[in-house]
Amino acid sequence: MKAYPAGNIDLPVTFGNRANYCTEILTFKVVDWKGAYHAILERPAYAKFMAMPNYTYLKLKLPGPNGAITVSGSFEQAYVSSRECFNLATTAANSTELDQLRAVTPECRLDPGKPSQAPAFISTDETKSVVVNEADSTKTVRVSSQLSVK
Repeated sequence: MKAYPAGNIDLPVTFGNRANYCTEILTFKVVDWKGAYHAILERPAYAKFMAMPNYTYLKLKLPGPNGAITVSGSFEQAYVSSRECFNLATTAANSTELDQLRAVTPECRLDPGKPSQAPAFISTDETKSVVVNEADSTKTVRVSSQLSVK
């Protein structure tokens, strides 16, 4: 499935604390899509902040007026977000596949007023009748007489 931008929005983004912070105006694409992330920073955002991401340690370092600013991520939250994203993607893919199957598969409904169209079982010489319940000899099944002992 594809998500197309509904528009753009410019927002001020601030990293750091009161003593050491950096603020830049970033342009975000607005998409009507349920996702695990609220915003995704891309290379232009990193370039604007002169930030260095370290994906292994979930850290983002950028220069501030009073030294380096470090933004730390959470491994637990990253795992939860990735599971949510996986579940959403799986649901979207399954929904799309189901719609495609419905489009190419004719709808089949049984008419309760008509008798079943299933062909009747026709016994041949290769079958034999076996009693299922010793107490009721009318309960039988037909099995192949060509079956092996196993």
